[in-house]
Amino acid sequence: MASSDCIKRLMQKNIIIAVGCTEPVAVALCVAKAKEILSESVDRIELSLSKNIIKNAMGVGIPSTGMIGLPIAVALGVVCGDSSKGLEVLFDAKNNVDIAKEWLESHCVKIGTAQTDEKLYIQCCAESKHSSATVVIAQNHTNFVHIEKEGKILMHKEIGQKEEYVCEDDILNILNEKMIWDYATTEPLENLAWIEETIKLNGKCSEESLKGEYGLQIGKKLFESNDGNIRTEIIARTCAASDARMDGITLPIYSNSGSGNQGITCTLPVYYYGVKHDIDKEKIIRALTLSHLTSIYIKSKIGRLSALCGIVNAAMGAASGITYLAGGSFEQVCYAINNMTNTITGMLCDGAKPSCALKISTGLHSAFDSVMLAMNNIVVDATDGIAATDIDKTIESIGKIGRYGMDTTDNIVLEIMTAKNCK
Repeated sequence: MASSDCIKRLMQKNIIIAVGCTEPVAVALCVAKAKEILSESVDRIELSLSKNIIKNAMGVGIPSTGMIGLPIAVALGVVCGDSSKGLEVLFDAKNNVDIAKEWLESHCVKIGTAQTDEKLYIQCCAESKHSSATVVIAQNHTNFVHIEKEGKILMHKEIGQKEEYVCEDDILNILNEKMIWDYATTEPLENLAWIEETIKLNGKCSEESLKGEYGLQIGKKLFESNDGNIRTEIIARTCAASDARMDGITLPIYSNSGSGNQGITCTLPVYYYGVKHDIDKEKIIRALTLSHLTSIYIKSKIGRLSALCGIVNAAMGAASGITYLAGGSFEQVCYAINNMTNTITGMLCDGAKPSCALKISTGLHSAFDSVMLAMNNIVVDATDGIAATDIDKTIESIGKIGRYGMDTTDNIVLEIMTAKNCK
């Protein structure tokens, strides 16, 4: 049986603050670390990136810049990046945009595709006139696996290597949806209260977005056109936060499994549903725990980066939390996830960009439909598609599709994206 302390640590490892979309920010983090190791003026940056990193960094806004893509993220990593801040590495971007643009105009940045099977792989070589430093991040957005200076290895670990027992990693081998339900619904409230912090940051991002014109404005337009429907308002407020984040807003948010949009999707629909139905704070906190932890569990089967959109697991997490708030049982939570499995599994990830907010809208519409059916004890038959009677077998099947079944799709998507000549 998994210890509650390990589950809490698993959540805290996967629910962290980030400023800006996590893929270009992870690249900036790697650049910042290489710059610090070099400890000289950087003349040239050469990046070797997995295709999933390239795909997710091509079209997304970089905080404070009004620009999209990797070059400006790299430049900011050079001129103001602080690797000690992790995914908040670009915390001071606002004050250094002009300097970064000047650096970019006069220095060389080369970006290539890494020859690796790793979905998340970032190698940065920083060069000065007299020296060089190489840093590698792999598997996790903040996981440094190799650091060297002038050919001398300062740190190295095999990708996937664990130096010691880490309970929050090993727990994923035994975790199941019933354990998640039991933890979320019975753990002493004081051990769960920290999850309430996700509401403050992610909610602030939504509120700011509704005041301006960010991204596709799907959230704002839904909000303005709403005629009092609670479902529409909840989806609108959630999509608004994604609109702003994908447009490069500088506000920090809580991410889930390395994704800001997943963190937003796990948090805001559950919170706003609870508020709109006058549900007490304790139950909302437990529902948020159920939502985030279910998403982490499903995502662990799919893989950190995949051709399967992360809104699939995040919206399933939200559905589980909303079902609980609606008075649903564990069985009904399983019904909701199974109903969604035969609805949105297969949603394509074609990179991080403003239209991700539309995918959140689609995922949440599916979530609300699936919850409605579940609360009426209606569930797709086990003979339908990839759904199974055992919810954990269903989740294993989702993981197989995302981790293995869509590899060819991933290659074709990147080929299409890189062949475009967008002005």
